[in-house]
Amino acid sequence: MGKTWICGLIAALVLSASLFGQAGVRGHWTGAIEIPGHTMEMVVDLDKTANGWIGALGIPEQGSSGLPLSDISVAGNKCTFRIKGAPGDPTFSGSLSPDANTISGEFSQGGGTFPFKMTRAGDPKIEARKTSPAVAKELVGIWEGALDVGGQSLRLVLKLANDGDGAKGTLISVDQGGSEIDVTTIAQNGSKLDLVVRPINGEYHGELGPGGKTLKGTWSQNGNELTLNLTKKVESGSK
Repeated sequence: MGKTWICGLIAALVLSASLFGQAGVRGHWTGAIEIPGHTMEMVVDLDKTANGWIGALGIPEQGSSGLPLSDISVAGNKCTFRIKGAPGDPTFSGSLSPDANTISGEFSQGGGTFPFKMTRAGDPKIEARKTSPAVAKELVGIWEGALDVGGQSLRLVLKLANDGDGAKGTLISVDQGGSEIDVTTIAQNGSKLDLVVRPINGEYHGELGPGGKTLKGTWSQNGNELTLNLTKKVESGSK
């Protein structure tokens, strides 16, 4: 009787460990970070590909989605990941529950540490990055400008390039940490340029000026619209 009971217990433990390993941290997770006086909801997707772990994060109240995750590490029931390029090195360090349905731990950024908890809500939903058609050579390069936000000037740098897959771009907010944010969609129609920066819920609509050295347009984000004029940076050695 005792031997049978022990064998059954061992079998149950082996099965439990097997199911735990199969589920792992891969999935679509919803939860929140408990900031003093505020609960900030978030959505996290984690997936494992042939090239390793990939992930994305969304913060609904900020209108952000698809923020890329980096340095994703999974060891046993422990996992860590960071928000790529964000100021203050925002890092999540958590543990997967025995039933593989929750991840809880600590979120740290800029010296502050706050608890977080996420619940499994299905399979990961990471959208593949869509390719944008190549843009004219006049648009390729580094563009600089500034937003006037309530009397405060926020400097922005836009980098546009063409490669074998089409056009690619990044946006840098110099005065907000200087991290590079991927431009999701780049579309050119004659002298007009339309950009979508989905991770921060932003859009830019501009028009190339005579000579191809200026872009005059507007930046919109979370219902706000501001003038944003950009000037092409002259590379050293260029005329």
